[in-house]
Formats: sequence, structure tokens, C-alpha cells
Amino acid sequence: MASDAILKVKNLTKSYDDIVAVDGISFEVKRGEIFGILGPNGAGKTTTLEMIETLRSIDSGSASIDGVDVAKHPYQIRGMIGVQPQAPGFQDKTKLTELIQMFASAYGEKVDPLSFLKEVGLGDKANSYVEQLSGGQKQRFSIVTALVHSPKVFFLDEPTTGLDPQARRNLWELVTETRNRGISVILTTHYMEEAEMLCDRVAIMDSGKIIALDTPKHLIKALLQRGFSKTQPIERANLEDVFLDLTGKHLGDEN
Repeated sequence: MASDAILKVKNLTKSYDDIVAVDGISFEVKRGEIFGILGPNGAGKTTTLEMIETLRSIDSGSASIDGVDVAKHPYQIRGMIGVQPQAPGFQDKTKLTELIQMFASAYGEKVDPLSFLKEVGLGDKANSYVEQLSGGQKQRFSIVTALVHSPKVFFLDEPTTGLDPQARRNLWELVTETRNRGISVILTTHYMEEAEMLCDRVAIMDSGKIIALDTPKHLIKALLQRGFSKTQPIERANLEDVFLDLTGKHLGDEN
């Protein structure tokens, strides 16, 4: 039987001069799972993703996707993954359909751009330019371009930052639909509600290390068992409480 893990990370390390950004972390992501990496600014989340995505070199340790070593076969890996960065950029004055065709051709694929746009509610924007889209529409379009080649793993780095609540909820639905198509999703976020709603499991990072890894429900249950309670509880605890208890930092604090 094939391994249940699509991504395997072992003792992954990255340093910049005397600063250890990622400090020997290990974890696995299952096939068809939404996996969250949480942590305060400077915890090492984005650096971790960039090493797995082949955008940064790996100092030591290893990462593999579906059995393919990331460091040894970077070009093969790039054909197996989709990446939605924090600030995607697209060519100006180019129609959405044309951009989709350009991205697909880069992977040797031929697709129906309109069908892709309809899947994310952008069918009526087919002849529009990216610069004419709202923030939420741009994020949805960015996801479409990252999925034109049917990747095995899809990476999102803080995908809903700056979006209004409705656009954020729409994006959550799209991420869930992506997982339901059999694509493993790995995301970072500063929104604990988002992680709690979307993620099957989360890893919480601080100072380059993984300090907790489990399902959101199990992490919350463990916090309650340690005696946590709120002054005026609506719920006894949520994932944001776990995050603050483990890291001692408020979301957005700088290291």
C-alpha cells in the first residue's frame, strides 16, 4: 500500500548567519488533508514552506513529496505542487482567460479557462483584467492559476490576509473544495478561527521549532485539561487560546 503521507519532513533546518530560522523540525502531511502551520511573526512558517517549495535551499534535514526528494529533484517537485503566495503578481492588461492559458502552457497542459473561472465564481469576469478584480476575487483567481496542472500538494501562505469576512468565507469554501478533489493543502495563517474551521491538523511553531502538533479539537481539549478557563466564557476555549498559551505571544507580535 502507498504511504498515507504525501509530505514527509525530517529534521529540517535553515539558518541565516547566527539566526536559526527553522530548527530541526519534523512532521508529515497526509494525503487529502488540510494541514495548518501556525505561529507568531518570525516563527519560521514561511521559511519552512519556501524550503519545501524549492524556493530556498535546505541547510540540513530532508523533505520529500510523494517519495520525491525536494533538494535532489527540485524541477520534478515544482511540477507536483501548486503555490499561492502572500502577494501574487500577474501581467497587466491581460485577460483572465489568457493568463490561465499561459499558466497551463507552462506545465504543458491544455485547459478550458472558462470552466476554471466558473468553478470559483469568476465566469462573468473572463474578459476582465486582474487589476479590475476585488481583493477576494484576486485571491480566488490566484488559486485557480496554481491548480491548472492538478498538483498533489497545494501551498497557501496567509491566503486571507486583508480580505473582508465574506471574501474570507468564500475562500474557505474553495480551499475545502480543493481538498475534496484529493489535493493535500498546507497553509499558514494568523487567523485562529480560520485554522480551527479548515484544518484537519495544525502544527504550532515558535522560534523555529514545532511546539505542538495535533487536531484543533485535541489541542483545545489538552488546554482545558491543564486548567484553562475564561473569565466570561462563551466557549471554554478555542484554538487561539491554545496558541497564546503555548507561545506567550499575541498574534502579530514581532520576535
